[in-house]
Amino acid sequence: MKGRVGLSRLKRLVVVVRSVRALFWRFLVEPLSRARRTRALIFCALLATPAIGQDLTLTGAMTRADHEHYREVPFIVPAGTTRLSVDFSYTGKDQKSVIDLGVRDPVRLRGWSGGNKQSFTISDSEATPSYLPGPLPPGAWKLILGVPNLRVGVQAHYIAHITFEHATSFTGFSASAITAAPGWYRGDLHMHTAHSDGSCLSQRDVRVPCPVFKTLQAAQARGLDFISVTDHNDTAQNQALRELAPYFDNLLLIPGRELTTFQGHANIWGPTGPMEFQLSSPRAPSLAAIQTQVEKAGGLLSINHPGQPSGETCMGCGWTAKDTDFSRVQAIEAVNGGSLRLPGGAENVISGIPFWEARLNAGFRITAVGGSDNHDAGIDPTTKTGIGFPTTVVHATELSQPAILAALRAGHVFVDITGSHDQRLEVNAIADGRTAEMGDTLAAPTGTMVRFRVHVSHAAGASLSVAGDGLKPKLGEDILVGEDETRSFEVASDGQRHWLRFDVRGPDGRLRVLGNPIYLNAP
Repeated sequence: MKGRVGLSRLKRLVVVVRSVRALFWRFLVEPLSRARRTRALIFCALLATPAIGQDLTLTGAMTRADHEHYREVPFIVPAGTTRLSVDFSYTGKDQKSVIDLGVRDPVRLRGWSGGNKQSFTISDSEATPSYLPGPLPPGAWKLILGVPNLRVGVQAHYIAHITFEHATSFTGFSASAITAAPGWYRGDLHMHTAHSDGSCLSQRDVRVPCPVFKTLQAAQARGLDFISVTDHNDTAQNQALRELAPYFDNLLLIPGRELTTFQGHANIWGPTGPMEFQLSSPRAPSLAAIQTQVEKAGGLLSINHPGQPSGETCMGCGWTAKDTDFSRVQAIEAVNGGSLRLPGGAENVISGIPFWEARLNAGFRITAVGGSDNHDAGIDPTTKTGIGFPTTVVHATELSQPAILAALRAGHVFVDITGSHDQRLEVNAIADGRTAEMGDTLAAPTGTMVRFRVHVSHAAGASLSVAGDGLKPKLGEDILVGEDETRSFEVASDGQRHWLRFDVRGPDGRLRVLGNPIYLNAP
């Protein structure tokens, strides 16, 4: 009851504050000169300073007196804000009323979109076109309202919804899910553009830094559902992604960067804000310090091409970071597209699969992913190289940034090494009525029969193989799969912790699809 009483008192206080503000405006502000009115409005705005994550609504009315004039409506941005969004609307359009839109921070003009946008976002690393990205200084900001036309006797009532967010609340460049339904979604999580070392041929056939839109065009041509542009230690590409997202509205654009250090490379997916990357320096004295940054921003960290050598040919490419806490690593790039041309394909001498399996054997639950590591916005179907080779296929609740990242974290993933458009591997396990899919853990006490159901489609002529840390079902001799086939296998649990996965191999024995494990008796 005390909590309810406190809430009731708080609501009454809010009503009182709003009433005071209304009286303040009617009797003290409106009669003032324009300069004094601005100062009074700032004071009025201070009465409603929001907390981060709390919405703020500004309302008002424009009249003929505002025709061909500007009005600056102040509001307070709280300290710690990393993203500000404004959704603006007004009445009177049927009377040809027009209200243009812009915003100032305490220091400078941050953008002017006029009448071409009704909403915008500004963050520390990217912003809606017409607006400038950068740190959001706390204090008195001003929404700029310009009135190029407002007829005599007409009023235009406006409403501006303003939201203040922190780093972990960013849900992507798309305002809503691209596809609001569960399914298997195909993407590429590792690629580079002009914002690091990506290059391609210009219209005059000169090799130049490759613009971001070329990568998006190639991904769309490949029929991918999502991508992450992961330039080295950089987020400048996010400004281009913010601009391009409304046009490429069938392609989910997940912010990313490749953390590039002298002791290894790792992708970071999700956050857009700046992060320190200078490992073993005062700015980032340890990998743990970097991992803390990623976690605070709500991101995922994936170790890239860990099996590659480090040296003059590929500086810092192999993973040699000391004291790595693998419990804070969400994924490992088990298949890197840049190495697929080597003999052995995905299982070549610099494959990331043994590195990943060693972590699984050590008791860590880490998702295997693939990435093309593309640097030229290219696609070569004949050699199966370029964007989408390999493809990371994710079982998600919808095609949105939060859903894809959650599925990657959970391990509901397989890697299509051939980069096909439709090859599929689905694995489920059942024990005592409980079920699990790839990435999940399943309790199976000693003697419990665990039944694995493996569904493979669009892989005619291929075969199944199984990998694990000792507890494996016997596949038998007839392990070929057809165009669309489901097979079942059983194994008796010994009550111990195990991991087990199924893969798909081509007629030549080469790995075509890499599955993620189902974990038995894992905590």
